[in-house]
Amino acid sequence: MNAAGATLVIGATGTTGSRVAAGLIAEGHRVKAAGRSATPVEGAEAVRFDWNEPATFGEALDGVDGVYLVPPIGSSDPASVMLPFLRRARSAEVHRAVLLSSSAIPAGGPAVGQIHQALPGLFEQWAVLRPSWFMQNFTGFTPHARSIREDGAILTATGGGRVGFVDAEDIAAVAVRALTDEQAPDADLILTGPQALSYDDVAAVITEVTGRPVVHRHLTFEQLRDRWAAEIPLEFATMLAGMDRAIADGAEDRTSDTVQRLTGHPPGTFRTFAERELS
Repeated sequence: MNAAGATLVIGATGTTGSRVAAGLIAEGHRVKAAGRSATPVEGAEAVRFDWNEPATFGEALDGVDGVYLVPPIGSSDPASVMLPFLRRARSAEVHRAVLLSSSAIPAGGPAVGQIHQALPGLFEQWAVLRPSWFMQNFTGFTPHARSIREDGAILTATGGGRVGFVDAEDIAAVAVRALTDEQAPDADLILTGPQALSYDDVAAVITEVTGRPVVHRHLTFEQLRDRWAAEIPLEFATMLAGMDRAIADGAEDRTSDTVQRLTGHPPGTFRTFAERELS
């Protein structure tokens, strides 16, 4: 990448974006921290950006040669707003793009899968990060964190299916390498932690680390879909519940060596995460 160019980090105050921005800044790279309110980020240039407001695209892309892409949250059709931005980024001579996607969604699949499919044809260098479920899904104001606090329970339709939960710290570390190494991966990267765990396993670890009893309550697909649909559009609720059903069928029962291979260090364990974030 051009050393003089900045990296635009979309969602720079979010779970991965904040960590990507911090990692880039720590290595001495110029960062434009993008968000809907242009929230100041130490060491970065804050810039207002909204996927639904094309008028914000120009300033965000000015002086940029790489971009970290976090899709609009909760959208079942991110391509409608992302593709126009990406075409504009290409015209603005952005050379490298790293997309945050999901292990559950392949190239050409629904939602962000459409962006994944388009990315190699738009940019000279690229990577698609496909992390498994975030360990951070059990912290803050996420649905799992709320249900743990309020009911001492994790509610899923995953049955005994296992997931290679991954720490957002490790996702960000891979993103920094993908954005700044001399050559981008130009690849689809599955990111996991070192172990595949069931939600029963997760509940047991949280119980041991915090000393507060936590259980995993098994819901049906329909029960979970209806719970989600009370808060979000039915189409998106159905997609999320379907991801749980896929976990029950074994879709996420895997681990990868991507974090170790790209960063040089092993991915963190769920217990280490819980001791750091939940104890």
